[in-house]
Amino acid sequence: MESKLNKVTIIGTGGTIASKIDYKTGAVHPAFSAEELTNALPELKELAEIKTRLLFNILSENMKPKLWIEIAKECAKELNSGADGVVIAHGTDTLAYTSAALSFLLKNLYKPVVLVGSQRSSDRPSSDASLNLLSAVKVATSDIGEVVVVMHASTSDDFCAIHRGTKVRKMHSSRRDAFKSINDIPLGEVRNEIKILQEYRKRREEKVVVNEKLEERVALVKIYPGISEEVLEYFVKNYKGIVLEGTGLGHVPENLIPVIEEAQKKKIPVAMTTQTLYGGVDMKVYSTGRELLSRGVISCANMLPEVAYVKLMHVLGNAKSYEEVKKLMQSNIAGEISERSRVDAFEG
Repeated sequence: MESKLNKVTIIGTGGTIASKIDYKTGAVHPAFSAEELTNALPELKELAEIKTRLLFNILSENMKPKLWIEIAKECAKELNSGADGVVIAHGTDTLAYTSAALSFLLKNLYKPVVLVGSQRSSDRPSSDASLNLLSAVKVATSDIGEVVVVMHASTSDDFCAIHRGTKVRKMHSSRRDAFKSINDIPLGEVRNEIKILQEYRKRREEKVVVNEKLEERVALVKIYPGISEEVLEYFVKNYKGIVLEGTGLGHVPENLIPVIEEAQKKKIPVAMTTQTLYGGVDMKVYSTGRELLSRGVISCANMLPEVAYVKLMHVLGNAKSYEEVKKLMQSNIAGEISERSRVDAFEG
């Protein structure tokens, strides 16, 4: 008899959600396959018809752009072959980079692609893996048609938040509620049922396409007091694009301005984000910002630094000209730029 449940594919990529602790050393190692995860949680089979696929088994600090493309291809393959949604089990440290990458790589996406991880390994009593994975599968059967991250929303085992893939960041090294939507509220919450909090792209049947063109020679540079121009000179000489994590509203010390001028002459795009994370870039307020704008620096509005980094890779891989790069970086492609930063989203 054919199942009436939605079909969900869980793709394993490694990380703490697919790890166990070695009690002799205290170290955590990748150990569980995606299939083992579902066998440990029989409730999953009541939510969806589950298929598992172990794509690779790495800790997330070892994630690379070429692996983003592999994940994107696997998502497209599953969704185009009848899966109603995909869940990606991923390490938390770089999960937000991957969610941003998939948001740009997966074109024509109108089904849920849900990234999920855990802060504590699955065999620990305090693990958040079970609730996170169960919630992620629920979201994978919903009518959300975009890339999202589902993780604990509190330190208790009560509910999870649904974060847009280009608006989420890991904000604590160890808490179970480490993931927050920045400059925005979550798309929704998962309790017994899914509660939607804001607008989202709706599910519909379309063929998903992977745009796998990425320019990997992009640098993400944090500005700090005393930074030498030699730091930026290196990237201007050796890279194709630079994202600056500037101070305040998007500033750098004046000794870097001649280097930025050189980048403009070489048609190397320099994009500006802010290391404050909350709020956004506004380079028209102070003289330094206006000088940077006159040197061709691209304002990334309220885009997160790591999202701008991934986006510039994507844009450089596809744009035909320097002018098109600037235009696309300032266009909202996957929900990465919002009209304004929500005051009620600030975690201060």
